[in-house]
Amino acid sequence: MGSVRPVAALAALVLVTLTACAQEPAPPAPVPLDPVESATPAPESAGTEPAETEPPERGKLRFKQIAKLEQPVAFAVRKGDDRLYVAEQTGRLRTSDGDVVIDLSSEVSGGNEQGLLGVAFHPSGRWVYLDWTDARGDTHVTEWAFDGSKATARRDVLTQDQPYPNHNGGQLAFGPDGHLYIALGDGGSAGDPQGNGQDLATLLGKILRIDPRGGRPYKIPEDNPFADKKGAKPEIWAYGLRNPWRFGFDRGTGDLWIGDVGQNAWEEVDHQPAGSRGGENYGWNTREGESRFRGAKGRDMVDPVITYSLDEGGNCSVIAGYVYRGEKIPWLRGRFLYGDFCAGWIKAAPADAPQDGAEVGKVEQLSSFGEGHDGELYALSLRGPLYRIEPA
Repeated sequence: MGSVRPVAALAALVLVTLTACAQEPAPPAPVPLDPVESATPAPESAGTEPAETEPPERGKLRFKQIAKLEQPVAFAVRKGDDRLYVAEQTGRLRTSDGDVVIDLSSEVSGGNEQGLLGVAFHPSGRWVYLDWTDARGDTHVTEWAFDGSKATARRDVLTQDQPYPNHNGGQLAFGPDGHLYIALGDGGSAGDPQGNGQDLATLLGKILRIDPRGGRPYKIPEDNPFADKKGAKPEIWAYGLRNPWRFGFDRGTGDLWIGDVGQNAWEEVDHQPAGSRGGENYGWNTREGESRFRGAKGRDMVDPVITYSLDEGGNCSVIAGYVYRGEKIPWLRGRFLYGDFCAGWIKAAPADAPQDGAEVGKVEQLSSFGEGHDGELYALSLRGPLYRIEPA
């Protein structure tokens, strides 16, 4: 993929949706994956147990495989429904018991950072939303009515032209306010050549906030930070992002945690308190992590709460998770989980001291986290497994 990172040889073997690029990538070779299997529980595989050297006060985690799918990259649950829903990058939305709900496999683009990338259910459970890239590589956020068995009444809510095939973002989530939040990367290539991250006249390099059911194709919430600003896209909630592959809301506080994949030096996690009115500038492309990028200067930027170097341990791309609010792992409550795609480590950090993270386990080719109705957490591997996170 032409990265200048030391981990380029490793990243080239796997999906680079999650990998920061130092130049526009070449078309990828097919990713070798196991055939899709029935999503019945499977034995745990080697290499999924947590590290043995964790401090006792941090506890230990176990990653129990409960299903195997094809390139799982996103996770959602639906009100009144016990099933787990998983988006496969190859184009299918499937349940953890193997049913196919929506199949876009004939429509999605097959580039290395493209495909079906995100899923979210409306708080009512009556509609499902998918984020995906079409044959031209452009982004669609599409809605279906869903009654629990059949998806109908398909319509595009939002589309965005993509100038390059990488940095598509893809995360979808309904916030505590009931609005739909959408992650879009900076449009791709290396270093944000079009300056999209800092440009309020484009949706690229942003997190958006809309009401998909309030109008056609959607309604702009009146309290969006740029709703009345001339020259700015009113959908924008936050900006200055390179590739916000995964973000998540803390169900206990409403805080927003954003994992923004870096260029070639730093990975970062950004934090937005629940009381925010939006409009935060997270710095890209004037800054990568806390470091100035290519000599550019910026102002009114929000510092990341977690950064880590790409020059050590095979790190390549941050995967943001959730603050644990479940009941089964008492010591983990109030800790934010995040990991790295290439290195495979997962760390837990106190939400009030996120820089104090400690490794609690490993998942090879970690692609995403998921949160169940009960606050229990899951981890997805691009290799196929869906893991339930349990106490060791």
